[in-house]
Amino acid sequence: ANAIAKPGFPGPVSLPSPRDLQALADQQHSAEMNQLLIQSVVALAIMAVVSIVIGWIVAGRVLRPVRTMTAAARELSASNFHQRLALDGPNDELKDLGITFNDLLGRLERAFDAQRQFVANASHELRTPLARQRTVLQVALSDPDISLDSLRAACERALVAGEQQESLIEALFTLARGERGLEQREPVDLATLAGDVLHARRTEAEASGVRIDAHLEPAATEGDPRLIERLIANLLDNAIRHNVANGEVVVTTTSRPGQAVLSVSNDGPVVPSSEIVRLFQPFQRLLPDRTSHGDGWGLGLSIVRAIAISHGAAVTARPH
Repeated sequence: ANAIAKPGFPGPVSLPSPRDLQALADQQHSAEMNQLLIQSVVALAIMAVVSIVIGWIVAGRVLRPVRTMTAAARELSASNFHQRLALDGPNDELKDLGITFNDLLGRLERAFDAQRQFVANASHELRTPLARQRTVLQVALSDPDISLDSLRAACERALVAGEQQESLIEALFTLARGERGLEQREPVDLATLAGDVLHARRTEAEASGVRIDAHLEPAATEGDPRLIERLIANLLDNAIRHNVANGEVVVTTTSRPGQAVLSVSNDGPVVPSSEIVRLFQPFQRLLPDRTSHGDGWGLGLSIVRAIAISHGAAVTARPH
């Protein structure tokens, strides 16, 4: 250190060396950095707590509709599908999700109602031939003077009732199989299947005085041959049974771009357009009569619809 005498000072003043100045600067910088680090940690901790609180509040408000939908889904049962979510707030993704959830509830409600109605109708239809069969046998057994011919006639009527039960159960089985969907697909030709069905139904058509006009062009597709054959048979049976005297049935198959088309038409009688949709539902007849099944069980077109849907096909109907 250099000693320099200055006026007003009793003696010489020692000036710090450059090394001392550098050490002092380093010490002050270190102290400032430590203080900045402490302040940063405190600020970061405060911001983290504030962010968590704000995030919790915002997430709670945003996810409230999701919690509402979750609670509604847990409380769902066959008895409260009529309930719907109250949708408020902006038109965002959560509101779209709520609308989709309400639509799902609506579809489930309609499906359960249809299933309950189907079970009720099926039980009624099955109960009718059983009651008739039991009545015939009870009357025959309660007659002390019954003859062999009377007993034979009673047994024949009981057998007819049993055949009705078998036909109904077979129709229900086919309907359930069609609604279940396809387990496997294989190439089929609608013209070939329609030709087989026509060959099997020509005798019945001739006995009913109905002419059959077939225009069968190759119409290749994929599906279950047995179900498709049942679909064609149901349509052809309806066309023969519900026809006019000396009427005609026209069956055509053709191919369009990406489609295989089957068409069955007859001469009448005319079905009102307002009744067509109803006739594709199970156990629906144009003139409901539960005391006689001469016109079938009302399952033919519902089976056609189920088989068509399982094949990804569209089924349409119109008068003539």
